[in-house]
Amino acid sequence: MKIVMKNGLPLISVKLGYKSSTITLENVLLDTGCAISVFDTDIVSTIGLTINTEIGRAVRMYGIGGKSELAFQQTIDEISIDSYHLSNYTLQLAMTKIPYGFDAILVVDYFTRSQAVIDFKNFVVY
Repeated sequence: MKIVMKNGLPLISVKLGYKSSTITLENVLLDTGCAISVFDTDIVSTIGLTINTEIGRAVRMYGIGGKSELAFQQTIDEISIDSYHLSNYTLQLAMTKIPYGFDAILVVDYFTRSQAVIDFKNFVVY
């Protein structure tokens, strides 16, 4: 997977699977400084992935400076970057497109579990 640098930030594509639907997000920030991935609620709702209070829970996301935002944490069926697939992946649903300009923010938990390697010398994930 090629890493595209835009305004000094690394962007990748990610595929999500939820129930019987899939979506590919092309504008995903690769962020090794965060603990849990965040996906834009409006974008993922197109595959039926919406906040479900029966299977998830409300949480607070904290950013630089301690500012918090409400998010909803739940598990999806599958997430992948190229051949690196994970099942039963826990993520957060929140607004990422309007305030930050990204479809999602994919973080270190994905790379730890999938054992994918981030190569900033060649700008690829493998």
